[in-house]
Amino acid sequence: MRLTEFWRRMYEHFGEAYAESFASDHVMSELGGRTVRQALDAGHEAKDVWRVVCETQGVSGVLR
Repeated sequence: MRLTEFWRRMYEHFGEAYAESFASDHVMSELGGRTVRQALDAGHEAKDVWRVVCETQGVSGVLR
């Protein structure tokens, strides 16, 4: 998954303003105690981060 697709899905589900806030502020143990932005910056694959967001936040659209 490209980052552009990741962010499109984040904005679609959360809305642009909340997606940005969530990605910067919400620390997730499933991402090693990182936020979405920190995980992506650390080299986690966008598809893996999206799976974690889907699983923890009840978002439909988990990648198979």
